[in-house]
Amino acid sequence: MLKTYKFRLYPTTQQVFVLNKTLDVCRHIYNEFLADRRNAYDRCNQSLSTMDQLYQVQYLEFDTDVHSQVKQDVIRRLGKSFDAFFRRCKKGETKPGYPRFRGKNRYSSFSYPQSGFKISGKKLKLSKIGDIKIVLHRKIEGKIKTCSIIKDGKSWYACFSVEVKPKRSIEPAKSIGVDVGLNAVVTLSDGTKIEAPGYYRKIEDKLKRQQRSLSRKKLYSNNWKKQSDKVSHAHKVIFNKRSDFNHKLSRILVDNYDLVVFEDLNIRNMVQNSKLSKSIHDAAWGKLIQYTMYKAEEAGKIVELVAPHNTSQNCSSCGIKVSKTLATRIHRCPNCGLVLDRDHNAAINILNLAVGTTVKACGVEPLGSAMKQEATCFNRW
Repeated sequence: MLKTYKFRLYPTTQQVFVLNKTLDVCRHIYNEFLADRRNAYDRCNQSLSTMDQLYQVQYLEFDTDVHSQVKQDVIRRLGKSFDAFFRRCKKGETKPGYPRFRGKNRYSSFSYPQSGFKISGKKLKLSKIGDIKIVLHRKIEGKIKTCSIIKDGKSWYACFSVEVKPKRSIEPAKSIGVDVGLNAVVTLSDGTKIEAPGYYRKIEDKLKRQQRSLSRKKLYSNNWKKQSDKVSHAHKVIFNKRSDFNHKLSRILVDNYDLVVFEDLNIRNMVQNSKLSKSIHDAAWGKLIQYTMYKAEEAGKIVELVAPHNTSQNCSSCGIKVSKTLATRIHRCPNCGLVLDRDHNAAINILNLAVGTTVKACGVEPLGSAMKQEATCFNRW
């Protein structure tokens, strides 16, 4: 099992120059070898493999200040792009996405796949670059396999891929069904609701003004660059808050339950709805499920995805279908008389699909007091 640790870097002005130069060299290598692949196919009807290009990259002369394994990793990244392209072609996708040339500021990371890096105290030693200050806010557990340097706006990060042994799966003692939504970002099968924070909605008007101001600036002028930094910073604040929220929520689910059940939603198709797409993106259901899955795997717990068909329509008590529109927020069953919040009913159905038994709404144990307090903190936030 691979786990990634991400730490903030604080390079000096000179080191920032060297890091940016390394990114430019990697981008040029990527573009040059992408052109070689295209030309070989267009002119000779012959494909170049990743191994062919790894042999060629050794003879490049203009990038002597870049570690050899960093150059090789660029070729492997290009190879993965073509592998993904051919895989999408085999699936018959209408837009398989042929690998594109990377323009300036469109290449933001490079990796040391085996060697060339070392953590020494509060410094990260990078071959050909130097010792960079790193904030190790937590201990790295396991064997470090690779080190990736990432540029995000004006910030720099180091990501370490670590090989760890996953814990043995435990027999689920406590299970929970989770229905994701827009007003309440999650509704649990025990009735707990956590309201959607709506980080994008809160600063949407401010962001519009910033983007409007950016559109009036002359392209690539100094004022345009300054305003572009403000816009990117606003997006980064939203992203960080949303990620922090989902990390904390997923941690609560994994710590309190042994089996967590979500719907297997096709979010890519759902965001095609122009009226709901902005709210769906802001809720970030995919990230919540992703974070919960890897945390559960690390803790030896289980996350299951079940088919979402009719989870909102069927009665969680007797199982008959009770048709309702999105505007109908209360489930009223004419057969058994169950009256329940629509999302709560759906969450129970989701849990029932995973455990194979019917969980009565009145028989579900409520959250413990500790988790109730944490859920209350989320709602206030």
